[in-house]
Amino acid sequence: MGKSNGSRDWTQIYAIYGMDQWQTLLFLLCHALFFSLLSFVFLFYFNPIFHFFQTFFPSPSAARFAAGFSGAVTSISAVCLFFAAANFFYSAGPLHYEMAQRMVGSVYDWSTVKLALDIGCGRGILLNSVATQLKKTGSSGRVVGLDRSKRTTLSTLRTANIEGVGEYVTCKEGDVRSLPFEDNYFDVVVSAVFIHTVGKEYGHRTVEAAAERVRVLGEMVRVLKAGGVGVVWDIIHVPEYVRRLQELKMEDIRVSERVTAFMVSSHMVSFRKPNQHILGPGEVRLDWRC
Repeated sequence: MGKSNGSRDWTQIYAIYGMDQWQTLLFLLCHALFFSLLSFVFLFYFNPIFHFFQTFFPSPSAARFAAGFSGAVTSISAVCLFFAAANFFYSAGPLHYEMAQRMVGSVYDWSTVKLALDIGCGRGILLNSVATQLKKTGSSGRVVGLDRSKRTTLSTLRTANIEGVGEYVTCKEGDVRSLPFEDNYFDVVVSAVFIHTVGKEYGHRTVEAAAERVRVLGEMVRVLKAGGVGVVWDIIHVPEYVRRLQELKMEDIRVSERVTAFMVSSHMVSFRKPNQHILGPGEVRLDWRC
């Protein structure tokens, strides 16, 4: 049975979409529990620990300070890890859903949208938000979700049917660095917390990884129709995206305020591809690809 796309609590979101990268959350929680247990050990067995430190520090005051400092560090580490786990859990579900609504809201007129593309659709939170918007406007359009894994696309189709927008959704497996679509094909192209994962095999801060991310942006612009709108929400590398979009002569580039997601800074960037025009003397046609 379809569900409305109104306000939701986190239980509804996780019931439908589950959670990617649950191993990271489990890793954070296990370490948080370990440091919590260690801090309780320091609290209840401080004297034995103090005597142990005296074997390394001849001064009793120095040994007491070292024992107390170690206990404080373990307690602070436990608190930080619990906070990180909570932020990760929130970012993967409720925040992702909230940002999807904001991304959909940044496109002013959905009634004219015939084809939309979600690059790295994952579990389908953004994809289904776009499909729901198309359904609300009575559009005959469709949204295509592209992901690198066939298993993921099958799961995404399942969530689309749960949301009641299955007829508006198509999923496709493909390489995001070479999109399997013609030039000027989509009216809207979106992507949420995905582009930063491209090229990670080279390391996030390497030139090779940056070139791969820029390549995805070039492909995103290539398949976008003239006058079409692109919206990207991502972490860490957003300034890099803005520079590339400026190089590609995109118009109406807008960057949202900072939002903490997955324990780092994130921003939403929207832009419009300029309308095509007849080439005049001395003008050259831009190549959107990197």
